[in-house]
Amino acid sequence: MNSPHVPPLRVGHSPPIARISPWGGLAAKRLLSANLLPLLCGVVALVLVPMFLGGQWVQILTSTACFALAAAGVGFMYSRLGMVSLAQVGLMGVGGWVMLRMNHGFDLPFEINLAVAATVTMVFGWVMALPALRMRGLYLALITLMAASGLEIVFSTFRFPNGGEGFWGVMPSLIAPFRRPWLATGDEVYLRYTVVMLVVGLLLIEAHRRTAPGRAWAMIRRSEAAAMASGVNVVYYKAWAFGLSGLLAGMAGGLLAGTLGLLDPATFRASESIMLFALAVVGGARHWLGAVLAAVLYRVLPGLFNNWGWDADLTLVIFGAALLHALMTAPDGIAGQLLSLMRNKKRNAT
Repeated sequence: MNSPHVPPLRVGHSPPIARISPWGGLAAKRLLSANLLPLLCGVVALVLVPMFLGGQWVQILTSTACFALAAAGVGFMYSRLGMVSLAQVGLMGVGGWVMLRMNHGFDLPFEINLAVAATVTMVFGWVMALPALRMRGLYLALITLMAASGLEIVFSTFRFPNGGEGFWGVMPSLIAPFRRPWLATGDEVYLRYTVVMLVVGLLLIEAHRRTAPGRAWAMIRRSEAAAMASGVNVVYYKAWAFGLSGLLAGMAGGLLAGTLGLLDPATFRASESIMLFALAVVGGARHWLGAVLAAVLYRVLPGLFNNWGWDADLTLVIFGAALLHALMTAPDGIAGQLLSLMRNKKRNAT
């Protein structure tokens, strides 16, 4: 029996909706059963959890959502293109710097300041990508690490704006007030606002993955030569990936600036970028859940250790063991293992 002819999938052309749409029959039931319960649990947690937390933990969870957004950016570059960026936390610092400068220098709404911070950081991502577009692996990682080190020096030397005069806007002791969104002036509401922005960032990545850029990135990861032979503009799509990652880092940095209204240069050391990338691999770079788990390990676990009276540096031992475990036995990270376990349980149940 002759099989029906299926035209090849080309970059820039989406398959017919009828072939890929999950909104029908058994596919819809499986999708709802797989995602409805986690979605409902997430909504309930978002509404109720901040009510029972102290101010310190609300701020910790807010910063966790910010770093989850940044981890999602560095994770998708690694999983979709095989590119290692070790400057993501430094780019967060750029977004935070612009956010603070816009807040103290102009009487504009929070959302406009955040959009400007994300756009400027996206441009920084493009600039950083220029020398790295022809490189992969170790050389790309070293270039991005050098960029992160340079940003660390700038932040430590000039510090972050706090309402002073001039371009740098630094005052010796006083701190000018920070304007939050008019819908989220309180800490608990701002936590929910940050989580919503995290969801927006994750949906932006998913939209890219399902359209032409995602298919182009998959071809580039498989073989750059084959992608070029197929008509894919490798340089263009690599720069696109760096820009998207920078955009998410800028959003994360701007939202982090709104947590306390100030930023510390020590938060944006080059070593922190290395740590965030390693935890993105541990959490699972291919899955949105992996970015959330990476941020939880990065921010929540040290907070728990401090509350228990343990040395927070002990988390580094746990991070190292988790990274070895991920590299040896779990290439998709903790998220991949959890999702695989859930699929196996559902298969056994049916």
